[in-house]
Formats: sequence, C-alpha cells, structure tokens
Amino acid sequence: MATEQVLHMNGGVGDTSYANNSTFQRKMMMLITKHVLEDSITRLYCSTFPNCLKVADLGCSSGPNALLLASNIINIVDVVNQTLNREAPMFQFFLNDLFGNDFNTTFKSLPCFYQTLQDEKGDKFGPCFFSATPGSFYGRLFPNDSIHFFHSSYSLHWLSKTPNELTDAAEPINKGAIYLTKTSPPSVHKAYFAQFQEDFKFFLRSRSSELLPGGAMVLTFIGRDENNDLINAWVIIGMALKDMAEEKLIEQAKLDSFNIPSYCPTPEEIRQTIEEEGSFDIQRLETIRTDWVKNINMNVSYDDEETRAETVAKNVRAVAEPILKSEFGEVMMDELFCRFKNKILQLHGVEELELANLVMHITKST
Repeated sequence: MATEQVLHMNGGVGDTSYANNSTFQRKMMMLITKHVLEDSITRLYCSTFPNCLKVADLGCSSGPNALLLASNIINIVDVVNQTLNREAPMFQFFLNDLFGNDFNTTFKSLPCFYQTLQDEKGDKFGPCFFSATPGSFYGRLFPNDSIHFFHSSYSLHWLSKTPNELTDAAEPINKGAIYLTKTSPPSVHKAYFAQFQEDFKFFLRSRSSELLPGGAMVLTFIGRDENNDLINAWVIIGMALKDMAEEKLIEQAKLDSFNIPSYCPTPEEIRQTIEEEGSFDIQRLETIRTDWVKNINMNVSYDDEETRAETVAKNVRAVAEPILKSEFGEVMMDELFCRFKNKILQLHGVEELELANLVMHITKST
C-alpha cells in the first residue's frame, strides 16, 4: 500500500485519537522549541513588517496541537507590536498534511480558538484566516514567492517511502526489525540515509521556491546519536512484533519484510544535507535530548509506572497504528500495544529511552 494512504495519525476524538494523545509533541513545542520560534519570527517580522503574515505549518496533523503554532506566532507578533507601538498585521495560516489527515476535527475547534483570542486580546490582533493545504511536503504546495514562514514539528523524519533497497531485495536485509537499530547491517543505514537525503533536498528546493525573499523555516526532527544508542518507540515496537512472530501471532515473513518509512538523522547529517542542497543558510541547529517516557504529559506527575506506561502506549498508538494496522491487521493492535506498554515497564530506567530532538532555524539564501 502506498505510504501516503496509511501515513496519518489516528483521527477523531476517541480514546486512541491523536487529538487526545499528543501531549508529548505539545510539551516539546512549548518547552524546547519555543525560544527558537520566538527568535526566528521576531527577526522575520521586524525585517519585513508585512501587512499579512503568511505562515504554513507542514505536517500539522489534527487536534489542539494543529492550532498551537498559530497561537504562539500571534502572541510573539503581539509583543513586538506593543513594544514598537505598531498595529497588528493580518495573519494567514495554511495547515498542511497528507490527504488522509483529519482536518475536520481541527476546523471544528476554530470557533473556540477565535473566541479565546478575542477574550485575551480584544481587538488588538489582526484578522486571522485558516485554510487546509493537503498534499505531501515532498513536492510543491504553494505558488512561487508566496509564504513568509514555514514550520514543521516532528514530521520530517517521515520519508516519502521505504527505501527501494529494502523493499525490492530478493531477501529481506533487515530481518527481525522494522527500523534502523544497532544490529542492522550497514546497507540498511546506507539505504535509509540515501532516501532521507533525496527527500529532504526535494523538500528544501520546494520551500525555497515558495518562500518570499527573507523567508525562514523552523524545523524540528526526531534525531539520533551516531551510535544508535538511544531507543525510540519504533525500536520497542519492533521488539514487541518480534516476540509476536516467535509466538506465531503474526507471520515472520511479514515482520522481516516490513520497514517503517522513517529516518532519524544526526545533526551532522542534517547540516551536510542542507549545505549540499544550497538553498538555505543555517542560523541555528540545536540538539536537545529528552526522556520521551518521563516527559509524556505536561500536567501529570506519574508516581504509578503502570499509568505512565499506559499513557506512553496511547500516545505512540495514536501515531503508529494506521501504518502498522495496514501491515499486520487491526485485530493485532490491542495485543501489540499491550506488549509495547509492558516493554516500557521493563526498559524505562534501565535503557536510554531518550530522543535527540533536532531544532533548526534556517533562512532562504540570498
């Protein structure tokens, strides 16, 4: 099945929906990337003072996080305008994700979003417009010279497809794993990195054409360290699937041939790819490591490890279920994520369950 058909978060507002299980992503946007966003938007706005600030959020998904960027940018611009005694500009936000994304849930929340803005700022903010721009960001989405600022959070580690070297090989070359691990052959890393470079360079060329002069981007990736020592959710899902294959609950051949279309780059790989493509200048590139199990919720302090692991499993399921369901069947999902939860209980505090969050501010080259 084509990647674009199954690569979306769980829609709706149910118990396993992304809307109700995306607290980690929200927390990271608020705590580790907000200072980069503030700096980049302030610099961009003060250098152009547009009448209408046009912003595109790429890979916005659905639920409350889809409007968090808009709220943050409006607040940043409002502070600048109060300092300089300027009138607020108009805002135009384009929400982008693949065609299977649940845009409806997001747009249903807009009346509440507008009311909150009105309550907080009265008439001190300009008109604010939203529209959906469905499609893959590995290609053109907007006309030339039409956008001031692009943002993408926890989306660009997704690839346009699984590398051909992994899908077309006569024999599976990443047996027993669904992702790049410490035990994967070097050819697996080579294939993943080559696909990442191809996709990311296409992304950069497309955004460079669409950005206005002086335009900028803030991008956040799930990264990794050079030695693959950090264990992310895909690695643990792979462990659970391997156990299920050994118990004949899923077919071993399916596990051996399945590889997630995702690549977590190192900072050096990001820098190399941006510099080779040549359309952007790197203003800032930071690596911030976080314990993705401990930081799963913004407001709850978990004394109960079981409750924490259950919350982690729901958050990961909201992201991973559609693509896993397409390969292993819906009937296996409850069992898989129950086992995932148990793996978290076994591993947390013993192994490094951390993410290397890569946050960058890049500007269009002149």
